Amino acid sequence: MNLLRALGTVSSMTLVSRVLGFVRDLLIARAFGAGLATDAFFVAFRIPNLLRRLFAEGAFSQAFVPVLAEYKARQSPEDTRTLLDCVATVLFLALVVAAALGVIGAPLLVTVSAPGFADEPAKFALTVTLLRITFPYILFISLVALAAGILNTWSRFAVPAFTPALLNVSFIVAALFFAGRFDPPVLVLAWAVFAGGVLQLAFQLPFLLRLGVLPRWRLRLRHPGVARILKLMAPAVFGVSVSQISLLINTIFASFLVSGSVSWLYYADRLMEFPAGVLGVAVGTILLPSLSKAHAQSDAEATTRLLDWGLRVTLLLAIPAAAALAVIALPLITTLFHYGRFGPQDVWMTRQALMAYSVGLVGMILVKILAPGFYARQNIATPVRIAVLTLLATQAMNLAFIVPLKHAGLALAVGLGACLNAALLYRALRRHGIYRPQPGWAAFFVRVLASVCLMALALHFAMGEARWWLSAGGLHKVPALAGLVLLGAAVYGGSLLALGIRMRDFARQAVD
Repeated sequence: MNLLRALGTVSSMTLVSRVLGFVRDLLIARAFGAGLATDAFFVAFRIPNLLRRLFAEGAFSQAFVPVLAEYKARQSPEDTRTLLDCVATVLFLALVVAAALGVIGAPLLVTVSAPGFADEPAKFALTVTLLRITFPYILFISLVALAAGILNTWSRFAVPAFTPALLNVSFIVAALFFAGRFDPPVLVLAWAVFAGGVLQLAFQLPFLLRLGVLPRWRLRLRHPGVARILKLMAPAVFGVSVSQISLLINTIFASFLVSGSVSWLYYADRLMEFPAGVLGVAVGTILLPSLSKAHAQSDAEATTRLLDWGLRVTLLLAIPAAAALAVIALPLITTLFHYGRFGPQDVWMTRQALMAYSVGLVGMILVKILAPGFYARQNIATPVRIAVLTLLATQAMNLAFIVPLKHAGLALAVGLGACLNAALLYRALRRHGIYRPQPGWAAFFVRVLASVCLMALALHFAMGEARWWLSAGGLHKVPALAGLVLLGAAVYGGSLLALGIRMRDFARQAVD
């Protein structure tokens, strides 16, 4: 399997989901704006969504996939099937208990995650109601993560990559056709989350059945594979999810700022998550199974080649993405969100947060590439130590930046923390001898930076005045933004070609 082709498949499927995500956010911004109701929903949605990233797609996937890949490479098919059954059964039971506790303890969770809401009883009560509806999402989406880990290990990357699009479809349908049937209308968004979780799980089950790996009920708490996964999961929560923990703490800080701060950070985060998902999640998804198989086969050379490929592809695409987010932040936000109740003040405040986030975009993506280098080897201690240090540094920066920069300072702290995390992971990979840079890095880096500078200059002079973007209608802004994106891609791609960089140079076979 060609890794570049697999990356194209996963990225294209992820792109579909992210585009639908922008449609969803446009509809939410237009219908609800940025205020009490959206602050309440985003806090209520962020809690189960954080748990999803911490435990399901984060710690669980990073612990489960390496063990599953090892079983698939070294054990019999029956042993592998037994592992799947036992893991699925234990996971289901734990999730049912967690979902029930979340619904019961919703007031406490809101108090901890958004203590500033306690001074506004109406906002606090609405957030609790929304959280009780959305919390069972963690049950469905964690089972989706289990299915995705199985499919990715069997090199079926397209289905898990497309699955998140169904949540966005649920949001879009709910906002367009059912908002008027709820009082208050924002409740429809919470039920869209619940329905989206059910749809995603239902979509993946037939593909597991077709492969003959649909898990069956088999409760064996002392199964050695289950014990290893649980042992790896506990510390991996910190190792793979520092940025998400920082975002949750940011919500706590933002809850004490003016109304709208949580929403401004949310909309900026959504824009930042677009390249992070299309690129970072995609590369990390396809790298982890191959790195795990290389470790199972004791192939150190394959490991270093895979990591080198991942780092080059990431920098080739992430650096221009970060620069573009910073330069055309205003055109992006006005085109996607400046409608209905989302006013000019919301545009400027979201722009501040997005520009701050863009500083750390490359670091956020690199963490998703570098951390699997340790998790594929089932080395949890090193990334956990780095994660804890990064978390402490991020919160120190939060305290330093929140007074002068308000919500934008919180975003900047997350971005700089991600860069620190990536730098420390890279140094540790080198120190442990897991990764050795391949020849040609200096010339490659100079060419990428030169091409990014040309692209940024072209975008800056082509986008025009802010006044036009704030006053123009959507029918004019959409083609104008599309033109900017095409211009940036053409200038960057043309510069790379002129400097001798070709995408075919990045073709590489996965480890079977």
